Amino acid sequence: MTTKDKVRALLDRLPDDCSLDDLLYHLYVMQAVARGEADREAGRTVSHEQVKAELRRKWLLGAAR
Repeated sequence: MTTKDKVRALLDRLPDDCSLDDLLYHLYVMQAVARGEADREAGRTVSHEQVKAELRRKWLLGAAR
């Protein structure tokens, strides 16, 4: 599906009285999801466990200061 097709599909899903801000928000979300999927496919992700460990380390070190 081309970008143009995706935008058309989005416009078909939105209500007729949507605002430009609504449209821009949904386009932004579509773009963010696409970037996330590309990052996942390219292996540019961090596991949930890695994030938990990093946050735990930062919070524990921050509390010790």
